[in-house]
Amino acid sequence: MKIMAVDYGDSRTGLAMCDKSEILASPLMTINEKDFERCISAVAEQAKLNRAELIVVGNPINMNGTYGPRSEKCNLFAEKLRALVEVEVVMWDERSSTVTAIGYMNDVNKRGKKRKEVLDAAAAAVILDSYLAYRKNHRGDAGV
Repeated sequence: MKIMAVDYGDSRTGLAMCDKSEILASPLMTINEKDFERCISAVAEQAKLNRAELIVVGNPINMNGTYGPRSEKCNLFAEKLRALVEVEVVMWDERSSTVTAIGYMNDVNKRGKKRKEVLDAAAAAVILDSYLAYRKNHRGDAGV
């Protein structure tokens, strides 16, 4: 199944996709859009263009497990996205995804402006990779 992951941000929103066999999560692109509604429309358009069969939206749950304003905004993003696409949209815990993506950027010595251009898409790939690992290990569970 082709799955798209979204790392929503107020200025930049990263997208990632996996292959049909759900083995490889790859950064797709970064949408540079500050307008909430236009960003949602752009994500919906990319989901259609890339023939996503499922969309995973990162949910920035606090480290103590609580849901703060950022999580609420991402849930609203997912809710509005559901109205624009014909595929299922699920929320997925994204704690530390950006930190992990920064670690990857450091490993490949990507710094400065080049890092900023790809960081959000890389974070979306980290979210998707986590989701794919869960799916692989929980086949048959409801919703997977």
